[in-house]
Amino acid sequence: MSSSSSPGHTNVITKRLILRPWTTNEAAAVLADTRSTHWAGDFPAEGDRMVASLFDQHPAWLDAYGHRLIIERESGLVVGSIGLFWPPSEGVLEIGYGIVASRRGRGYAPEATQALAEFALTAPEVHTVSADVELSNPSSVRVLEKAGFRRWATEDNTENMARFRITNPDRSRR
Repeated sequence: MSSSSSPGHTNVITKRLILRPWTTNEAAAVLADTRSTHWAGDFPAEGDRMVASLFDQHPAWLDAYGHRLIIERESGLVVGSIGLFWPPSEGVLEIGYGIVASRRGRGYAPEATQALAEFALTAPEVHTVSADVELSNPSSVRVLEKAGFRRWATEDNTENMARFRITNPDRSRR
């Protein structure tokens, strides 16, 4: 993983992907159902629309440690989105992700999740990146496991939810 940066616009680059912050124009296009030639045919998904609708309420999600588009380097197409729910709470930052159906099964989700989690752990305010996942979604569980996250809790109010996390051992405050 490498990153290139300018204030507020840090790209996280992996072998096959570029994780680039959303622009306000891209969010507006998603909300207006305006197609871009740089999007995979099945982008945006419902989760992308939901995130785009919340940028006005959460402007920090557009910053360096916020939400990003997942771009397939080979084609240059947006194939999903991934995000950090900034600001962290007591050093813990939540992550969420989604890959369009046409690009699933290629390992993009764990590749993007691992890269963005590693990037997030460089923030001075962050010692842990976490994700909540429904156990009835085994694909998402595998994404987190492949990305190096470990299961650490099951939600008390439901047997169907589990929490996963990855921690910077140099800054862990268990």
